Amino acid sequence: MTTASILICGAGIVGLTVARDLVAAGYDDILIIDKEPEAGRHASGRNSGVLHAGIYYAPGSLRAQSCLEGNFRMKQYCEERGLPLLKTGKVIVARDESELPTLRELYTRAAQNGAKVELIDDVQLSEIEPNAKSAGQALLSHYTAVVDPKAILKSLLQELLDSGRVRLRFDTRFMSLGAPEGRRLLVHTTGGDISCAFFLNAAGAYGDVVAHAFGLGKNYQLIPFKGIYKKLKPEKAHTIRGSIYPVPNIKNPFLGIHFTRSVHGDVYLGPTAIPALGRENYGILQGIDAEAPRILLRDALLFLRNKKFREVALEEPRKYSFKHFFNDARKLVKELALEDIESSPKAGIRPQLVDVKNNELVMDFIIEGTDTSVHVLNSISPAFTSSLFFSGLLLDQYVRPRLSKL
Repeated sequence: MTTASILICGAGIVGLTVARDLVAAGYDDILIIDKEPEAGRHASGRNSGVLHAGIYYAPGSLRAQSCLEGNFRMKQYCEERGLPLLKTGKVIVARDESELPTLRELYTRAAQNGAKVELIDDVQLSEIEPNAKSAGQALLSHYTAVVDPKAILKSLLQELLDSGRVRLRFDTRFMSLGAPEGRRLLVHTTGGDISCAFFLNAAGAYGDVVAHAFGLGKNYQLIPFKGIYKKLKPEKAHTIRGSIYPVPNIKNPFLGIHFTRSVHGDVYLGPTAIPALGRENYGILQGIDAEAPRILLRDALLFLRNKKFREVALEEPRKYSFKHFFNDARKLVKELALEDIESSPKAGIRPQLVDVKNNELVMDFIIEGTDTSVHVLNSISPAFTSSLFFSGLLLDQYVRPRLSKL
């Protein structure tokens, strides 16, 4: 049987950054397991690479508290290690006059959260993003940046291995929690049983499944939303300097189709937020498994009882159609032709936590725990941006107090 002092389930950005902080705090004998053959195979390695700047999140929420400081720390991490970093900022444009009040509310939220933002007119907008268009006003975010998520994950992984205090075991899926052995937990995995003193659930899209095995998060279920991307053809990439976003519906956790220049010069359009039928349903049928009926039932209940979800469910699937995807993107820019866009294999799944008691989408990070475990249940955007700050918060407020009692 394998033993470890601390067992971390999930080698995504949350699992790796918490492990890094544990090492820095002097802990050792840390084991990270992941069901995939490499780190960050899902949301952590498939996101847009945008470092958010605390604009969208309700002041006082964990997302608001962690986003901006996480942004600063991730930029510093990239600079210190020579990792790709693009400090272009971004603009959020009002597509019509009805969006101007929300744009101004975003400005207020951003200011309360400490972000550096300013409301700009069309003349200023044309100097920053010549191809962007608005209904007379846009929001400029100075702190927004773009990174290479896979390069960051690779760097973090190497740090952990170099420390000599962390082991990683891939192709190892959490199965269930066994009967405790004295004060130690027994975890059944596809790679054999593991005995540990403390367990951290950083399983991302499967965080609820793991938490349920510990008797936690029973009122929550993660449901998947599919993010599809397209690209500007290389000869048209110069028309976008940084990132152009629409004004979102701030009652929903999705930001709408936008343009993002990557650190490698490609310009992506997307992502969508299409309700998916599997936690790894990246293609049309790929990733649909035995859980599909349960997800479909939860989606149906949300559709009937939650107006916000119903709006998403009616609008987003239309974007499977290139015409609807194009029409959404075209509202953000002055010039865009159908032939300017090409397909992209890039796709992601955003797991979104639902409170099943009241059929509401949960809009903040959720953390629950037992005496010997801590579970991150809703590591939604801006989890990647927030990670280097959120990991410390998680360690100081949830993990260390429990470890001190063991």
